[in-house]
Amino acid sequence: MSAQQVWTLEECVDYAIENNLQLNDFEFTELSSKESYRQSIRNLLPNVNGFADYGISFGRQVDPNDNSIVVTDLFSNNYSLSASFDIFQGFQKINSIKASKFLYKAAKEESVQQKYLLAFRVMRAFYDIQFIEGLITISEEQVEISRTNFELVKKQIEVGLMAGADLYEAESLLLADELLLTQNRNRLIAAKLALTQAMNLEGETDISIRPDMDKSEEKEEDKSITSDDVFNTAMEFIPLIKAQELRVKAAKKQVAVARGNLAPRLAIQGGYGTGYFETITDSLGVTIPFRTQFRDNTNQFIGMSLNVPISNAWSGRSRVKQQKIALARAKNNFEIQEQELYQLIQQLVQEYNALTTEVLQTEKRSKSQELAFQIAQKRYEKGLINAIELGRAKTLFATAQNENLQVRLRLKVNRSTLDFYNNLPVFNIN
Repeated sequence: MSAQQVWTLEECVDYAIENNLQLNDFEFTELSSKESYRQSIRNLLPNVNGFADYGISFGRQVDPNDNSIVVTDLFSNNYSLSASFDIFQGFQKINSIKASKFLYKAAKEESVQQKYLLAFRVMRAFYDIQFIEGLITISEEQVEISRTNFELVKKQIEVGLMAGADLYEAESLLLADELLLTQNRNRLIAAKLALTQAMNLEGETDISIRPDMDKSEEKEEDKSITSDDVFNTAMEFIPLIKAQELRVKAAKKQVAVARGNLAPRLAIQGGYGTGYFETITDSLGVTIPFRTQFRDNTNQFIGMSLNVPISNAWSGRSRVKQQKIALARAKNNFEIQEQELYQLIQQLVQEYNALTTEVLQTEKRSKSQELAFQIAQKRYEKGLINAIELGRAKTLFATAQNENLQVRLRLKVNRSTLDFYNNLPVFNIN
């Protein structure tokens, strides 16, 4: 059924985003970052641990009942529940939460960025098919013209108006056009395969597309596009820029976490324990029952601890320096991304201005070559020029058509890309 479906660009992009396996890896990274962020919040909770043991001792040992030395088998059973809570730790946990949150948001932005990159790859593959289909249409027209001329030469040879050599020249032109048509059809097969692979359309190597409306024919509005305006708009929403900016913020918080290791740590602890011992007996020498011992042997404790780092082989200050270097690297990466984005937009704006002019020029050239070919065709039919001169005029006409088609599609891709950086709805990606 998918082979019979006619795909629009939007449908191709939606399908690719839904089925691309590489995107899953970035989504897994996003889920991992989300869980790390949630765990950083849960780290504010107290640490609670339970303990239980069951043991039998043999031979010479200490009696836990009166600490005397006995030589006998001894059975014991202990239970405890303890908890600890950090009151102050240099604000490490708070800063860790903020850093994890920034990293989680950065992972989300990077996941969206990959969707946009995939959408652009699909768009280029889609327009490659549209371009080659246009070339095939031009090639078919050229083949039809050559075939008509070949039949014309055959008839004129029969009535003695042309020589036999003219037939070979006409046939050579026809065969050359048929070869070019075959080559373009093979290029179309390869282009369709590239699109299906980008979409991860399994089990299909052929796909039919519905060409976009040719917006290059629309009249341009009287307005200029400047690199600065597009760049300022793009800086506010491009996921890659936002992700790098968030990583800078995360790096700042990680510096604060490292500094927290240099601060004193104040914690509170508490616990509850009990046990059962076979050697605890009553006045008659009978072992006291488990339930009674479990109640009577209970012990509780509560306390506070203060840990002041004095010197740990300078490791704490070394971690601070390493995190400062990581922060500087994150800032540098942000500036690199900012610079690359500006240069890319500069290239797009320059290309847009150039292509806008080239479209008009190639259209005029195509019309001029078409007129020249029509004149050459009439002169050929009257025997005023030979097949080689006609073939040259026909080749120039086909080349002009190809150039115009290529420039118009390049302008369409360029305009869609600039619309994207202007935060216009080019792709249906949330």
